[in-house]
Amino acid sequence: MKESFLLLLACCFGVCIATDTITITQSIQDSETIVSSGKKFKLGFFTPENSSGRYVGIMYNVPKTAIIWVANRERPLNDSTGTVAILEDGNLAVLNGMKEILWSTNVSSSLATSSAQLLDTGNLVLKDESNGKNKWESFEHPTDSLLQNMKLGAGTSGLSQLTSWRSPSDPSVGTFSVGLSGNQLPQLFIWNNSSPYWRSGPWSGTIFIGMPGMSSYDTRVDVSKDSSGSPYFTYHYGNAMIYFMLSSSGNMQLRALLNGDWTNYWSGPENQCDVYGKCGPFGSCNPHGSPICTCLPGFKPRDTKEWNLGNWTGGCLRKQLLQCERNQSVSGEDKQDGFLKLTYMKVPDFAEPKGISEEECLKDCLNNCSCAAYAVYNGIGCMQWNGILIDSAQLPYDGTNLYIRVAYSELNTKRGSKAVIASTVAAAIALISFCGCLCWKWMAKQKGKEQQAKVSSTEEVHKVEDMITVTVDQAKFEELPLFTYEALARATDNFQSNNKLGKGGFGPVYKGKLLDGQEIAVKRLSNSSTQGIEEFMNEVVVISKLQHRNLVKLLGCCIEREEKMLVYEYMPNKSLDAYLFDANKQKLLDWRRRVIIVEGIGRALLYLHRDSRLKIIHRDLKASNILLDEDLKPKIADFGLARIFGGHQDQANTNRVVGTYGYMAPEYAMKGRFSEKSDVYSFGVLLLEIVSGRRNTSFYNDENEVSLLGHAWKLWNENEATKLIDAAIFDPGAITEMLRYIHVGLLCVQEFAKDRPDVSAVLLMLTSEISYLPRPKFPAYTERLGPSEKSCTGVYSSNNITLTIVDGR
Repeated sequence: MKESFLLLLACCFGVCIATDTITITQSIQDSETIVSSGKKFKLGFFTPENSSGRYVGIMYNVPKTAIIWVANRERPLNDSTGTVAILEDGNLAVLNGMKEILWSTNVSSSLATSSAQLLDTGNLVLKDESNGKNKWESFEHPTDSLLQNMKLGAGTSGLSQLTSWRSPSDPSVGTFSVGLSGNQLPQLFIWNNSSPYWRSGPWSGTIFIGMPGMSSYDTRVDVSKDSSGSPYFTYHYGNAMIYFMLSSSGNMQLRALLNGDWTNYWSGPENQCDVYGKCGPFGSCNPHGSPICTCLPGFKPRDTKEWNLGNWTGGCLRKQLLQCERNQSVSGEDKQDGFLKLTYMKVPDFAEPKGISEEECLKDCLNNCSCAAYAVYNGIGCMQWNGILIDSAQLPYDGTNLYIRVAYSELNTKRGSKAVIASTVAAAIALISFCGCLCWKWMAKQKGKEQQAKVSSTEEVHKVEDMITVTVDQAKFEELPLFTYEALARATDNFQSNNKLGKGGFGPVYKGKLLDGQEIAVKRLSNSSTQGIEEFMNEVVVISKLQHRNLVKLLGCCIEREEKMLVYEYMPNKSLDAYLFDANKQKLLDWRRRVIIVEGIGRALLYLHRDSRLKIIHRDLKASNILLDEDLKPKIADFGLARIFGGHQDQANTNRVVGTYGYMAPEYAMKGRFSEKSDVYSFGVLLLEIVSGRRNTSFYNDENEVSLLGHAWKLWNENEATKLIDAAIFDPGAITEMLRYIHVGLLCVQEFAKDRPDVSAVLLMLTSEISYLPRPKFPAYTERLGPSEKSCTGVYSSNNITLTIVDGR
């Protein structure tokens, strides 16, 4: 009895003193746990849902927990007599009631003294107490979950893969695994047993190019190489509770704790077309197509009967032999093979990087008969494919231009694909100077030539040949879609006033309808416009290279006679300011809709700054430049003032400061210095406007504050921030989230750029339950203006800097 009492006392005493560590003298029983020093993770026993087995695992230390690592996944306990202990040889082990070893760290060399500690990263480490070195760690032996700072590799060189559970109730090793493959062009792969099931597309240095909208996941991912040259994948997300998990069904999920529940930020495969090789060799998948599988240009189904039955894995084969495949005595007069361009593509597997220019990439592929396609992507450069093209897909946005090699006879037969004809004499790319009248000069020069711009079925749109480029402000300008003046005049009923949607610094905007029924918005540069050809071309150059669901889509342009017009997709709900600042309409934007709008704008801004092929600073982010589609989802518009940054460029200066009063960051307005942080400032103003329902410039008659920013700052410091919330959306159940938005908005509008968070941090703070947010510093806001000065267009001098203030368009 006395011995039993002492044993019980020892166990209780041990639980009290060993909060995160197991030692040779202190084990844990079934009912006990150890907890990491920061209380974020715990190690203990658990039983999966619909299971009777007991397992030892690491889990998040929250009420609605999540298992992120399992020790004895192949040998469960049948009762609650289990123990986790340090063995005599120094290994950590899971024992049953009979003291049989069900699992151990199995470190080969004997350890005189050791201990196991659960770190606040979620890593369980076995330490040699004699020298303090780690002999084993759970991060190097993962199960189905990837935590921050873990290294996911190819299963070699100490870089582990994840393996799924067999089922939601059985943690034993399942059929799916995920890891990184490919030394030259690393890709994430999910394998089903040993067969590829899903892949991310190659790593560009910033994103995986087969994952559209990667910015919206905001995972701050990275791919690096270890000392042996093996690539590994990792991610960093601050203090947020967020992790990747490979489900038993083969779905990779990014899970985050939001409002007490685990929410999936992202999962893949997202649709049928994400499944590896869905359409077979030389097939292409489009999840919105019917059927989803088609053959690549120049190819036909290998087995038409099976293809028509929906059995696409057999793939496709060429319709016509390539010129280089023909017998020279027969094909001596054949014209040269060429390439058909596909846009927004997930490139095929087995890409080979070449390290050559775009021009050389085309030539090199053309001169290699086995080269079936090529692509060029910023950060990767030239990629070529020899042999089969497998796992191609049409992406909804982002993606890559993929050039498919076809026989000459196929070049002019593909509607919607544009031919790049490479002759043996002509160079792959023809350069044409842009002097303000590119389009009509080009059309005149091209008249009668073999490579003419194709005409759509409505004979309204002319396409410049893909490989014709010009350079504007160091940006390469490609594939300009051209509308004729007559087509746009007809579409807008000769620009009738009843079709006028609005007017801004650029000129009037008209609603139109093409002959095929498509509705469009036409921006027409007026003679009195405060913008000119530079802004016009800047907008075309910038937006033609961007592809994101939250960016307005450019359909084409017109430069004819004295006219300069841009043609966009039509947004039926016009701009955000039309709803946000209208007493009758603002009620239509409830809190959930406003959250969706904010997150959409943030994702698009992150795409511009970090994830697009070009680094773009918008410089004119405001409510009137946020358009709303039929579902009231946002799209950033008006890129006339945007600037393209080089790969390593963080900021730039200008002597011509152009923007909108109330949205310009102080360093931009006063010193002409702009960067990502100046866009963040504008986003912060917009965020506070969305929460409050008031314009930043609506305070000029107020006796106390000079701007919305000043008003928000005053209320924040008086602990009265709830008074800032728009009465039309006030919801007691969402107060915490609304106050978080105000807090983040104030962080964005701090006076000094260095104090503002970047967009990725902003999105993280808005969408996750980070317990600590830094206290905002004094915001920057403009001195009070009188009513007559509320809106202005003009130029004034301040410290020898020209500042052009362009009123809202």
